[in-house]
Amino acid sequence: MFNRRQHLVEHMKISHHSLHQPRCGVCFKHCKSFESVREHLNAPDHLFKGDCKTTFTERGCTLCLQLFDDATALADHKNKCHLSPPLPLVNPTRTPGVNTRLKAVAIDCEMVGGGDDGSIDLCASICLVDEDEHVIFSTHVQPQLPVTDYRHKVTGLTEEDLKNGMRLQDVREKVLAILCGGHNDGAGRLLLVGHDLKHDMKCLKLQYPSHLLRDTAKYVPLMKTNLVSQSLKYLTKSYLGYKIQCGKHEPYEDCVSAMRLYKRMRDQEHGKEEKEGDGLNSWKQSDLEKMKPEELYHNSTSGYRCWCLDRR
Repeated sequence: MFNRRQHLVEHMKISHHSLHQPRCGVCFKHCKSFESVREHLNAPDHLFKGDCKTTFTERGCTLCLQLFDDATALADHKNKCHLSPPLPLVNPTRTPGVNTRLKAVAIDCEMVGGGDDGSIDLCASICLVDEDEHVIFSTHVQPQLPVTDYRHKVTGLTEEDLKNGMRLQDVREKVLAILCGGHNDGAGRLLLVGHDLKHDMKCLKLQYPSHLLRDTAKYVPLMKTNLVSQSLKYLTKSYLGYKIQCGKHEPYEDCVSAMRLYKRMRDQEHGKEEKEGDGLNSWKQSDLEKMKPEELYHNSTSGYRCWCLDRR
């Protein structure tokens, strides 16, 4: 509770509370991220107030954190929400042409090490998949520097694997052609999904418009309570229900997992379309202090662009 309307307004400006922000399905407490919601629901009994924990244990999905009317509805939902890991990619192929109906593609690269100590990341394999988890492009890449560490336990790659790989320049041109919808004008047309995209793009020496990036490592609802990135391995287990990276890392498996996480966030229903602009900061303070709490909430915007808006 706030004793003065001014304090409520300042709180709303700082918190960015909106329908697009993660919240508890029982008490509707707003949280910075879904991890904050998990902590709220799993608080020790001696610190917990209310019946959120008990209610959620009976009717809540531990993956997507939705609350259901009864145990039957929850059981039906779990069959759809709990996913199986993607099957191993047996024969990676380079798909000719570009599907003009694509809206988003996921990317993952595996790196080997260069330099005296093997610490320089060199792109050695790459995979791109579409929203239906079909491979668009997959290939090994010829490192631009001599490889001093194949990081075999993680990548599973050997010198023989990379011998007939594509040149990095050709790979970059191929990726750009896909992202630009087959055009050669360099203008991005597709959303690029991935985990820690900055790392992959750096190794590819690739530049792409930031407003078209969908990075599961940087999306606020998927981050830790202190807004530090989670690993793709953790996110996949916590939100999709299966394990990845149990042995060597498979670019296809990581691609599919990143795409599934993106789609799970994108397909959330929030009840209203968020307004463009700077939210409450675009209003005069005097006008804000005249608003009722529900009006402040209606006009508030989250501090990030919600991925559900990609469905427009």
